[in-house]
This record gives sequence, C-alpha cells and structure tokens, in this order.
Amino acid sequence: MRDFSGAAPVLEIGALASHYGPIQALHAIDMEVRQGQLVALVGANGAGKTTLLRAISGVQPVSGGTIRFAGADITRLGADRRVRAGICQVPEGRQVFGPMSIEDNLRLGAYTRPTGELAADLERVYGLFPVLKEKRALTAGMLSGGQQQMLAMARALMGHPKLLLLDEPSMGLAPLLIREIFRIVESLVEQGITILLVEQNAHAALAIADVGYVIETGAIVLSGPGPELLHNEQVQSAYLGM
Repeated sequence: MRDFSGAAPVLEIGALASHYGPIQALHAIDMEVRQGQLVALVGANGAGKTTLLRAISGVQPVSGGTIRFAGADITRLGADRRVRAGICQVPEGRQVFGPMSIEDNLRLGAYTRPTGELAADLERVYGLFPVLKEKRALTAGMLSGGQQQMLAMARALMGHPKLLLLDEPSMGLAPLLIREIFRIVESLVEQGITILLVEQNAHAALAIADVGYVIETGAIVLSGPGPELLHNEQVQSAYLGM
C-alpha cells in the first residue's frame, strides 16, 4: 500500500451540505484527497455521488460547510475559476460533442491552456489513447461507447488537472472495456495525477483505490484504505453481492 502520510492535501471537504430545493442531498460530508492519491467514492444510485462531484466542480450549490483546494477556500468560487485552478471533471455519460471532430473536442478541453502548448498536449493524450489519434478527424459521435469514454477522459486531461474528477467511467460499457478503462485510470495514477473516482462498480474501484469512501443517502458511512473496504463485511453485503 502506498504511503501518503507526507503528501499535501489537494482537496479538503468539511461538513459539506447541499440541497435540491427543500430536499437535503448531502449531509455533513467530510473528505480528503491527498496529492497523488486515487480516492474512490462508492455507493448505490441516488446516494449522492454525482451531487458531491458537482459541488466540488462548482455547478451544484452548497448550503453549508467548506471546500478547500490546494489550501484555498473555493466554497463560493465559480465553476470556471475552479477549472482554471486545476479541477477538471469527466462527466457521467461522457457528454462528448458528437457533431464535432475528436480533435476539436480535445481542443475545447484545453481552452484554459496557453495556445503554444496545444500541440504538445495533443501528442501527450494521443500517446495515452492511440485510438483517438487514429480517428482524430472523425466526429465524436461515430465513436463506440468505450472510445467516447476515452475521449471524455482525454479532453479533461488537456486541461492539465491538479485534481481529476471521474464520474462513473465504467457506466454502460462491456466488461472488456471496463477493464481497459480501469487500466487507464491506474496508468494516470502512476503518472502522478490525483483522482477522485465515483463508481457504482464498487469492486473495481476499491480494488485500485488508495482510499475509499462509502456514501449512503447523502452521508459518508464508511472510509478507509480501498483494499480494506473491499473485504469489509458491510461493503461486501451491500455492494458486492457477497
């Protein structure tokens, strides 16, 4: 198990609350992500996973608590300024721009970056996702679901994230493609990218996570090293069918 005791916190969430009108969706969430970590957030549909990611990226209002990023309080900061600070999200359902070319999708991901670095950034992500380079002139809508997921991840990486938010990257994919996506996630972590991964596939997420959090009805109910949670009887019963 990797040791992050000396690593600086990239993301610190304290007593975070969020509402949809009168309905409270997040209840006093406490969470920490340290530099270089892969942190997994697992839970059932409707537990609050995506709401928490949206709150971190600034598109979901918070009604209480704090979000600190790289030591600065960003609780009231606009979403665009969070992207410029280094928070990049791969949204649930991929949400690529279907009529646009693959390369233009990638260029959109780099809109905060200096234009002089664009060519090098494109080559960097093409090295990670060779299939995108082969098909770069095609429209994104012509890609398979797995390839669209790769494009969504590559688009976020074009922003040089200090924190990459991955929302359900395995959703709707065949088992072989799920393994490929998680292999890519592991390779990103090996390159030093800090990742907060939201996944309904608890087994796959916790197996590779440094730290895991389990969320139920908008509250964190368990946390600990990913492999330990994988063998926790409560997690096995609720999420792994064991």
